[in-house]
Amino acid sequence: MCHNVKTISKVSSGELSICENCKIYHLEFNNICFEFNVEQYEKFKNYLLNIETNYWETKYAHSKVKRKIPIPSLQPNLVLMFNRQEIEELKSLFCNKKNVFLALDDIDYTLILN
Repeated sequence: MCHNVKTISKVSSGELSICENCKIYHLEFNNICFEFNVEQYEKFKNYLLNIETNYWETKYAHSKVKRKIPIPSLQPNLVLMFNRQEIEELKSLFCNKKNVFLALDDIDYTLILN
């Protein structure tokens, strides 16, 4: 159990922290929790920052699933799926961006005019 945990960054859906004693990174995002050593952290960060969101959204454009951007896991039958907003929030955690503004296209909202 980590006792000396320092928060690196935080967004509305989660936070990234590190145990300064054992150098384990903790990523809590929505209902997912990861623990990374330094090497795993760097690999995940690199993968995340290089995801082509437009490619995946185009590939799964006609799919009925809401989340279209996959992040594979070592478990062969487990793929974590995210939408564009979630990917941007994850990226902001790893880049330690303070203010992340979404473009209009990034907002998944059905507008109903009365």
